[in-house]
Formats: sequence, structure tokens, C-alpha cells
Amino acid sequence: MTAAIDFRPVILAGGSGTRFWPRSRRARAKQVLALDGERTMIQRTLDRLTAPDRLTPLAEPHDVWVITNALLSGAICTQLDCVPPQQVVCEPAARNTAPACGLAAFLIERLVPEAVLGIFPADHVIADEAAFVATIRRAIQLAAAGDNIVVLGIEPTRPETGYGYIETGAACDDGVLRVRRFTEKPNRERAEEFLAAGNYFWNSGMFVWSARTLANAVRELLPETAPLLEQIAAAWDTPEFDRVFAELYPKCENISVDYAILEPRSAKGEHHSHLYCIPARFGWSDLGSWAALHEYQVERKAADAHSNVLDASGSVVMSSKGNYVFSPDKFVALVGVEDLVVVETDDALLITTRHHSQDVGKVVKELAERGHEKLI
Repeated sequence: MTAAIDFRPVILAGGSGTRFWPRSRRARAKQVLALDGERTMIQRTLDRLTAPDRLTPLAEPHDVWVITNALLSGAICTQLDCVPPQQVVCEPAARNTAPACGLAAFLIERLVPEAVLGIFPADHVIADEAAFVATIRRAIQLAAAGDNIVVLGIEPTRPETGYGYIETGAACDDGVLRVRRFTEKPNRERAEEFLAAGNYFWNSGMFVWSARTLANAVRELLPETAPLLEQIAAAWDTPEFDRVFAELYPKCENISVDYAILEPRSAKGEHHSHLYCIPARFGWSDLGSWAALHEYQVERKAADAHSNVLDASGSVVMSSKGNYVFSPDKFVALVGVEDLVVVETDDALLITTRHHSQDVGKVVKELAERGHEKLI
């Protein structure tokens, strides 16, 4: 039974969320913001892992690990006060997802070698949490059954060029699919081909595997990084940890888990790679931009009859549609405008279109080049 399997969720929370500027800043990135309710994104991530129905959680809070950075760790420890603070691990340098996932595997392998890990980005929203929990339970069982890596795939709804894709092959029991290969962020033409083919899924960034399986994969495929991570893990919970971590982690290869682990494993062929995809039919969004947040709010019926999403201190809307406005301290009037994004904070005002919202991160880069540190 699933209850007998020791499951350890790992929440990845090191991103800067630049496309949600000006609300998202270095010290309050989108994962610690409440973008669509009272609970922040990382709090909601923890909620669905530890108490989805208040009776049969996937894990207990003391079994959860968080990989983040020093700028966000204070807010995260405050918001996730039920997670042991020593399990909120602060990367001394950004090294992408492979070292972060690998470090979690080596840490947990030392403590509970047979444990199953789940990797969960902190900035996802899930519409059907009961379906999410059921899907993760299936993934846990499959990961515990052998040297298996389970990825959660999202059925694509458009030829998206900003996501990685999973090509699936033969079907196994209960709708689980074997993985043929991974393709990172294709161009528009290839994305359209993938959508038409019908056997491709978006890579959600959620993975389930045993600590030992992932640790061994890192040893095999990242032979220079693995010894560094093992030394860091060996120093955990000792007075030497901060020094060892700061000295060795920046030397790790800067690479995603997709490129480092999943693509090489898939090269073995679908019947030999032990890679599996479970279609994730639980209403998923990574809220990657203001336009994505607008779309999500419209889907959950948090918009007016003309698809305007307004978080403002009162408003008047005339002949306007498809706009997103965040201005909680000001009255807002919209007159004859369409598809705008307007976001106001104490020190900044963003005005763009939904179509160009993916480019908001470029503003942060420009501010950094101009030396406006207080605005980033």
C-alpha cells in the first residue's frame, strides 16, 4: 500500500519570477506571493502535499524539503512554519534544477535510502486537488517498484514554445505511458507538429523517483558534480555545512534535470530507460506570466462578463474587454481598452499587453543594467 512507502516531497523555490514584475522582486518572488487568493503559491503547494483532505496527506510537513535561496528563505520559513527550518536549504549560487534535485536526493538517501522523492515547483496552481493527489499516489507506487522515473505530463492545448515536451510511446497499466524522448522548448513549427501528433505532453516539471534512483542517476550522468553534492550532503546538520555548501555548490554544473538526467535516460529506448509518463488531468498552470494569470482567473470565473480581471479599490469599466488590472489601493477606470495588463505597486507601474507579458522579464534585466537595484 502507498501508506507503507516513505514519501518525501521536495519543493523547488529558487526562482526569481521576473515576468511578474513589479509585484515579484528578488526578495519576494512569485512563489511567496498570493497571486490568486489569500494563501501564497508555496503555501498552497505545501497544502496539497500535506493535507489535501485533512485525513490522508501525501506526506507530513516534517518530511518536506525546500530548495531555495537566501533572499527568499526568511519569507519561506515564516510562511511554512511547520516545515523544519533546517530542511529549507538555501543554495549559495543558482545552478539550475539538476544540482538542486541531486542535492535533495543525496541528503535524503543518507537519511532514508528507500524513500521516494517528489519534485514540485513552488509556483504551480492545481484546479482539482483530489485528482492531483490520486495521480501522485500512482506515481509513488510506480517509483517505488524499481529503478523508475515518473514524469507528470500535461496534455497540450496549444503549440506552446515555452515548455519542454514529452514524446510518449507504449501504454502500460492504468494509463501510464512509456517515454520515448524529451524535447526542450521547440520552435513554433515543431510545437504545431507535436500538438497534431497526439502523443506529446508538456513537461510539467514534476517528477517522482526514489532517492536512490535519482542519486545513482546523478552519479552516472554528472560524474563531476555528484562527488560535490555527496560531500555537501555528508556535511548536512554539522557545523561545517554552511562552509562546505558555499565552497562546493558553485562548482556544480549549471544544468537542468531535463538535460542532465531525463534526456540521456530516454536515449536508452522506451523499454529500457525506466522512464514513465502519467498524464496529469487535474487542471494545471504554471502561471508563467501576467497573461497566464489572467487566463487562469478567467477559467475560474474570477472575471467580469467581458473577461476583465480587476483587483482594484473600486472600478468603472466601459467598452473594455480582456484586461488584467492589479491596483489594490487606487480606483481604476477602464474606457475603450482591450487586452491590457496594468500592475501598480508602491514604487512602480507596469503597463503592457497580454501579448507582450512574456517580455516583462526584460524590464528587470534593463533595470539591473541601469543600476536600479531597489526596483528589482
